[in-house]
Formats: sequence, structure tokens, C-alpha cells
Amino acid sequence: MSVDLAIKGGTVVSPRGRAVAHVYASQGRVAHVGDEDLPAEQIVDASGLYVLPGMVDTHVHLMDPGSTDREDFPTGTAAAAAAGVTTIVEHTHATPIRTAADLIEKRSYLDGRSNVDFGLAAHVWPHETSELEALWRKGIAYFKLFTCTTHGVPGLDAASLEAAFQAIAAFGGACLVHCEDESLTLRAEADLRSLGREDGGLLAEWRSRQAEEVAVATVGVLAARTGIRATIAHVSSPSVADIIAWARSRGADLAAETCPQYLVLREGDVRTEGSLRKFTPPARLTTDEEEIEMWELLRSGVLTHVSTDHAPSTLQQKAAGIWDAPFGLPGLDTTSAVLLDGVFNGRLALEDVVRVYSEQPARRYGLFPRKGAIAVGSDADITLVDPDIRWKVASPDIISKAGWSPFDGRTLEGGVHSTYLRGRLVARGRQPRRELTGRFLAGAGAR
Repeated sequence: MSVDLAIKGGTVVSPRGRAVAHVYASQGRVAHVGDEDLPAEQIVDASGLYVLPGMVDTHVHLMDPGSTDREDFPTGTAAAAAAGVTTIVEHTHATPIRTAADLIEKRSYLDGRSNVDFGLAAHVWPHETSELEALWRKGIAYFKLFTCTTHGVPGLDAASLEAAFQAIAAFGGACLVHCEDESLTLRAEADLRSLGREDGGLLAEWRSRQAEEVAVATVGVLAARTGIRATIAHVSSPSVADIIAWARSRGADLAAETCPQYLVLREGDVRTEGSLRKFTPPARLTTDEEEIEMWELLRSGVLTHVSTDHAPSTLQQKAAGIWDAPFGLPGLDTTSAVLLDGVFNGRLALEDVVRVYSEQPARRYGLFPRKGAIAVGSDADITLVDPDIRWKVASPDIISKAGWSPFDGRTLEGGVHSTYLRGRLVARGRQPRRELTGRFLAGAGAR
């Protein structure tokens, strides 16, 4: 057997364990994994490195087309490649996909604009279900639903949510739900504005724990009733995870996604950092014990997977103040790094990182085993990790158009050495090659 690429002598990691092996790729796919010494056109010495499947980030906003001053596909996917992410699922709130025609138009627009492979998600509007099955059959990865109006996308009340769940469940679709109860967030906003509050501390009162918990409980009840396959987006705290576990006990098919900001950032940071910590749900951690519990929930599988919820804004845009600045954080540059730091500081195993940031998200949205695995026939998406890297996050080094990071100044252990997309080098030493060879990935409904 003659192959295009051989990655030799590294420790190949899956959720089920690790072993020193050679990985061979031919025509963009994994051709063989083992200890045999086979000829190859290109040989990479991976001795001392860990060999992981490319990361799969299924909750990304690149504002393209739309607010490309905040982020675009060429820049955001360059940040992804540099961080070992080879697959994303993207949806922008600026120009949401609502119809099959929207999906076709966006696919055409994005041709030649991505450095990694990508799927696309669609948005659901209240009382609009007629296009949903057509969107699913055309290949969207999932439907995004809000329970409160955010980013200009209207929230669905319980009745609208149930109708959408019934429609999507009928054709076997999947959805991702942003959970905050609109009646509670609206009342809190009115009260806070009437008091003239402008301080960062208002965020946790406006987008409160109760609002998130009530919405998650509602989604859980309706998911159990309708049989929908749903994911709770950006789970912020152990109390929310408890509600998800309760809903699962009632028969709900609920996955639980979390993000690095809920693993390491503290609720009180917004009081000093202001709109640079404006994302929703906000950071909830108040104690070291809560932080340890969140990592344990991830390690144990109660929290099923990780995403960035990459939703960047520039420093100038964030300077608009706590009420007017956009929600969201940049995350593609740093999510894999925060998880790897968790490994080398004893919070996770490398096997957990592969599970929560590669295999499980790929499985949840119908991309596995093409993505999320190093196995014969899978795409040769490979991330090499160097355990000896120790680096300090610095905002000037951020590739995202945001140009800053909430983890600025934090020293992290371990890091991405290089990234391969379908057997082609797309980044090395956190420097992307920017070749724009990413392809659209049709969702399960199109297959």
C-alpha cells in the first residue's frame, strides 16, 4: 500500500483509550492505523505528540454574510484551523437561514470562503413550520430555537416551542435550544432600566439563573412529550445540569452542551470587565467548588459535549456599554487550549477531550464517523497535540476579527502543534495556512 501521508510514532487517542501507532491517509481519508511501516509521499514524525481526530465545534457564529466587521468565514475558520478544529456547524443571526432557498444561497456564497469543513444550521421563527422539513432534506445540520428574543431572533413561547418540536420530531430532525425564559428576562430588564442601572453587575440579574432554569425545565417537559432530539445550548451551571438529568429520567432525548466560559470564568468578572463579559447565559461560577463540579459533570458525561458559541465583537463594538454592546465572546482561538489545559492540570483526560470536542458532537449531528474519529474510511482530519507547549494567551495573537480574548493573560499547559484537514496541512504552530479548502457538509436529513 502506498499512501499520501503518514503520521508516524504518535500516541493515537480516542474516547476509549490510546496507543502508539502510525496513521496513514490516502485521498483525504484514513487508509490504515497500526504499527506497520508503509511507504508514503509525505512522512510526519509525531514522536512525543498526541494524535487526535480534528475537533468538531457545532455552535459557531461567523456573521457571514451579515456583520462581517465582527467576523467572517475566512477569518473565523482560520482561527479554527489554528486551534485544531477541522469541522464547524455555523449559523449567523444577522442573515438567518429560514427557508430552503436561504440555505442554497448561503452554500453558494460560502464556496471557497472556509478553511475547514462546515455544516449550516437554520433558525426557527414562531408559527413558521412549513419550511422545516424541506430545510432538513436539503442538508441543514440542526434547527436553532430561542426561548427568548436575542440577537434579533424572536423567542418561542411554550406553545410555539411545542409546535416546532412536534413538526421537527415528525421527520426525525435535530435542534439546539437557547434556554432563557422571556417573561423573566423582560421583567428583570424593565426593573433594572427603571433603576437607571448601567453597571456590569446587572447582567446576572437580567439574564438570571432562574430564567435559564425555567426555560430548560420547559424544554425538558416538551422534549419528553414530543420525542424531539434536542440539545440544550451553553449549559452554564450544575443546577441546569440537574434539570437536564431530571428531564432525561422522564424520557427526554437531551444532550447538554457547555462552553469554556462556563468552566473557568467567574460571575463577578462582569463587574470589573463590563461588556467584555457580556454573553448569555452569563458566567455563573462563584466558587472553586462550583468550578470543580462543572469539570466533573463534563468528565462524567452529564454534560455531553463542548462548543465555543463563538460570537465575537471588536473592542470598539464592546465599548458601547453593558446594555448596547453585542452579546457574545470570541472562542475558536482558545477552546481547545482551555480543554487541553484542563487535561494537563488533572481536570480531564485526553480521552475526554476527544469525546466532548470531537466524537460526541459529530455523533449528535450525524457527522460521525466521517468526522470525529481516526478510523479507516474517516476523513483524515487530524490534530497533533504537544504536551510540552506552555503559552500565555495574548489578545494581539488572536486570529479572530475580535482581536481580544476573555482568557487574555492566562497561561495554558499543552497546545496544538499542527492540524490536518482531509490529509492536508492547514495550520502549524498556531499559524493557519488560509487555503480556503473547506467543504460544505450536508446534514443527516440529506443523506
